[in-house]
This record gives sequence, structure tokens and C-alpha cells, in this order.
Amino acid sequence: MGYNRQNHQAPMTEVNLIPMMDVLMVVLTFFIIISMTLSTGQNVVGVNLPRTDKGAKPSAQDAKAPDPLMVGMNKQGQIMLKNKPVESSQLEAELQAYFKKSPEGVVVLQADKTLPYEKLAKVLGQIRDIGGDRVALAVDAQ
Repeated sequence: MGYNRQNHQAPMTEVNLIPMMDVLMVVLTFFIIISMTLSTGQNVVGVNLPRTDKGAKPSAQDAKAPDPLMVGMNKQGQIMLKNKPVESSQLEAELQAYFKKSPEGVVVLQADKTLPYEKLAKVLGQIRDIGGDRVALAVDAQ
């Protein structure tokens, strides 16, 4: 019995894991970058700012507050008081007189929405320096 038995087994196949690991690293990197972007999403330029509610009910504290002093800023950046343009010195005198008369008074700044924030900050700083620590920015209820 000279039966010649040879091992004719198929060659063992190997799984190449390198391309699969490359794909997994790309996916992992993608999710890390996305999570970092979303965590700092408050600094995005195209942020929709909140709006006020219609028909907000005044609180008891609002009922006791004196009439606010309305200060406006038009598109050109001019400071308006009683619908007339005023200079910084006139605004300062009016604010001092208002705070002397109403120490708990509030100044409401009505500014055109196209004005850059830098101009608003300048006027807010001027009001604060005079002693107006209660300043509100007027918005449209939509």
C-alpha cells in the first residue's frame, strides 16, 4: 500500500487589519473635531439672539420704579435725547440731573440695530461713569 498522501491544504488566509484601523482613526478624528467645534459653538458669528416675549407682565418692582430716561442713538450714531441730537456734555448734564432727581432711576438706551457695538459700548461706558448702573437696552417685541 503505497498510498502517497500529500497535504494539499489551501493556503491560510490572513486578515489585513491596517486599512480597517486607518478608517477607524479617520472616523475617530472626525468625531473629536466635531465635538470640539460644538463645545465652543457659543462663539459662532451667525448666532441667533433671543427675542423678548410679547405681553410680558410687569413685576411689582417695575411698578415702583420712576419713569426711565430714554436715550437714543440713530443710524448715524448721534445721541438723541427727547428726540433732539445732543452732544456728550449735554447728555452728561441731563443724566446727572436725572440721577439727582431719581436715584433709583433707569436709563433706557434705544439704538438703531445697524450701529456697531463699539459705539453702543462707548455710550454705555459714559452712562456708567456718570453713575448710571441701571441701564437697559430697548428691543422690539416680536
